Amino acid sequence: MRIARVALDVPLAQAFDFLVPEEADPVRGSLVVVPFGRSAKVGVVVGKAARSEVPPGRLRPIANVVADVPPLTASDLALLEFCAAYYQRPLGETIHASLPPRLRQARRRAIKPGPDATPPAGPFASPVEPTAEQAEALARIGEGFGRFHPVLLSGVTGSGKTEVYLRLIAEALARGLQALYLVPEIGLTPQLEARVRERFPGVAIAAAHSHLGEGERAAAWLAAQSGRASIVMGTRLAALSPMPRLGLIVVDEEHDPSYKQHEGLRYSARDVAVRRAQMAGIPVVLGSATPSLESWQNARQGRYALVTLASRATAGARLPAVRTVDTRADKPLDGVTDALLRALRARLERGEQSLVFLNRRGFSPVLFCRSCAWHSACARCSANLVLHMKAGELRCHHCGHRERVPARCPGCGSPDLAPVGHGTQRLEETLAAALPGARIARVDRDSTARKGALAEVLGRVRDEEVDILVGTQMLAKGHDYPRLTLVGVVDSDCALYSADFRAGERLFALLTQVAGRAGRAGEAGEVLIQTDFPAHPLYAAVAAHDFAAYAEAALEERRVARFPPFSHLALLRAESKHAGEAAAFLRAAAKLARTLGNKVEVFDPVPAPLERKAGYDRAQLLVRAASRAALQPFLRCWKAALDERAERRVRWSLDVDPQEA
Repeated sequence: MRIARVALDVPLAQAFDFLVPEEADPVRGSLVVVPFGRSAKVGVVVGKAARSEVPPGRLRPIANVVADVPPLTASDLALLEFCAAYYQRPLGETIHASLPPRLRQARRRAIKPGPDATPPAGPFASPVEPTAEQAEALARIGEGFGRFHPVLLSGVTGSGKTEVYLRLIAEALARGLQALYLVPEIGLTPQLEARVRERFPGVAIAAAHSHLGEGERAAAWLAAQSGRASIVMGTRLAALSPMPRLGLIVVDEEHDPSYKQHEGLRYSARDVAVRRAQMAGIPVVLGSATPSLESWQNARQGRYALVTLASRATAGARLPAVRTVDTRADKPLDGVTDALLRALRARLERGEQSLVFLNRRGFSPVLFCRSCAWHSACARCSANLVLHMKAGELRCHHCGHRERVPARCPGCGSPDLAPVGHGTQRLEETLAAALPGARIARVDRDSTARKGALAEVLGRVRDEEVDILVGTQMLAKGHDYPRLTLVGVVDSDCALYSADFRAGERLFALLTQVAGRAGRAGEAGEVLIQTDFPAHPLYAAVAAHDFAAYAEAALEERRVARFPPFSHLALLRAESKHAGEAAAFLRAAAKLARTLGNKVEVFDPVPAPLERKAGYDRAQLLVRAASRAALQPFLRCWKAALDERAERRVRWSLDVDPQEA
């Protein structure tokens, strides 16, 4: 008998044995369609055998070998096997997560293969000359071609990190290699993709992100796998794209939490990129104006080379002046202080553009009854429903529940309902009333839900048809606004005293990114941060544009508290529709964990930050170890023991290196 061992997308670690028909000859890495239960599944051959423990009468044959998708290579499988082992997921599920949706379908139309790979010819000219700092960075990074060379490129906003990336990509193409270019947000991809296509005319470029159609994603994956695409660029899912001639990886905004996948295979695309570069023996560039503390510590200890761009690339361009507005003295009216209004009026008079930044979408956080103190809570989550005035709806931003805005209080019948707090919609209305005639555009996930909406708004900004942008994090990253000279930050204090140990690091990064939107084209920029805590050291570090000083202080706090990068974490999450069951499961899991050795610290179970979501009660259990070498064997044993329990009433998952602990 010829037997193929096939990895399938099921929550079991084992591969499954199938008979190989006489006319078929699958190799390791081949995609195959196999019968499974009453349906058919796509799987990947991970090995062969001459005999099976399954009785011959129960062995079923492979239905067919997928002919229009070449087998995964040994290096492709090695990367996926690493991900499965490190993130404690079954190999079949991991392989399945790396494939575009259309290739996972047992019944689908064939995908037409493209032309044979033709590596691009001769050097690509840049429209600008590199600065002295850029030239030095290129030399230091470029010397690492052909070997594993991890580099942290720490550059202030506007320092020209993208130009460094593009020149390195050009060098990779000149060597006949492929380049992988990762960005954190889908919103950045169209603008950046257009720039890359303009820079590399005639080069096959594959985009990989979740906003593409199924056919587009499958075609891009096959173009990467065949080597036809010389550049693959996209979000975190692009990190697993098969690339036979991969010679360079770039991870832009490497600090961004969007690189972490929070469902299924909970991998960090940044960390996988570094591991992939190590396995392939190639350079990987991690770029940021505010590197993650983990990457900064790796650079301090010599595991990464540190390359710095300390100045803006445009001659005469200066970093913006950052100052705080004390909201205890200058009381905000509907979220806006007099100081910010005066600064906005001054920009309007000069024909300049402004950005008012709020890290919250919607009209306001909650609808409140002045008579009985009823507030708009979600019945399925331990969270409030957010008022969306234009749509006339209350929406939960966690489970997606929607309901109409009530005319009267559901608690007491009073009509005296009022919004409390601030959201982007309410801020937009406040500014429109205070600054009549100002052309205001709002950018958040609600206003840009339609495909192409974000590009339209940014086009209006570039054409100077917008005076004031009001928006959320979508505006903080990567976009250039040549006439924007003022940034106002509303309501950032909540992150200063969060229970999340990463909240301060993320706030510093966010403020630095949004401040970097001001004063790009040789015009002086100004940033006003409204705060009740104007003397807070974090705001002082942002004002000084001194990431290194902030990082040193933050790392010392982490060292004392024994949090990453001075330890390694895993989080066991559980949820159940029945009250108390998730917590009971975690108490039993903690008891089990404490029997597996003393090299791992096991905390007590606690409610999740969002204790109830979509009708499920949720809790979590944190474990901590001094090293990965101690944590990984423990997790393997712990997960195997938990799997044996075959828990049915509780849904649980293990998150290695969690970003939300």
